[in-house]
Amino acid sequence: MRKLCVIGDPIGHSLSPVIQNAMIQAAGLDYVYDARRVTGEDTACWLKQAVAEGYVGFNATMPHKENLVALADELSEDAALFRSVNTVRLKDGRVYGHNTDGAGFIRALREADMDPAGKTVLVLGAGGAAKAVVYKLVEAGAAHVTVANRTVKRAGGLCSQIGAKGLTACGFSRETLCRHASTSQLVVNCTSLGMTGARGQFEDLSFLEELNPGAGVFDLIYNPAQTPLLAKAQGLGHKVANGLGMLIWQALFALEIFTETKLDGAVMAAAARQALEAVV
Repeated sequence: MRKLCVIGDPIGHSLSPVIQNAMIQAAGLDYVYDARRVTGEDTACWLKQAVAEGYVGFNATMPHKENLVALADELSEDAALFRSVNTVRLKDGRVYGHNTDGAGFIRALREADMDPAGKTVLVLGAGGAAKAVVYKLVEAGAAHVTVANRTVKRAGGLCSQIGAKGLTACGFSRETLCRHASTSQLVVNCTSLGMTGARGQFEDLSFLEELNPGAGVFDLIYNPAQTPLLAKAQGLGHKVANGLGMLIWQALFALEIFTETKLDGAVMAAAARQALEAVV
């Protein structure tokens, strides 16, 4: 049986083993997937240990995603763009770094009937998650993307780093969010506001009242399943989706990289959702 895992610190909360083992079983693959606590300063040591212990690959969460960029022998296009690695394939003595977050996000968006092509999008937050989201929104054909952040300079830096046309940076004030929401067909929350265990909530969600009918609201948070942002948007009649779909699809794409096998996405996603119902 071939070994896979997820590393992070902390790691006890990770749903990756539940998702991956459900998909592995559904696909009839001879793999097992576990979780390993690895501290940020031990990323390089872990790579040597993983090879010695016979791991085929592993997923990585905080604080390893950025550390692995410099440690990989080769990076996929997305990993190089985002400067972040969430999936590592170990093969023939080499370390291959990938990032499946962006692809998982776009697949989940489309699954929720929120295809960004041709749309004006308001992205909340300018951290690492937002970087992957904005890159993929541009790649998927979004007409315009506004990045809103409490620190406008950080939002502007993200837009400059991506360097695409049709990007705007703005602040997080009620007036600013209302103005941009009024012209947006999609809102994506990339902040931790509303997450279980995280400090802070949105101070004012009235900007959602400015959205046009038919606009969608996607929250990368999946715990809780319905954040205050999604509850407010749903109450206003908008399409909403949380980050569980993204979590499942990025995991599926990672499993395809590990196994070098094209998997039935619908079957794998259904197996993962069924397994998660027992624990979430």
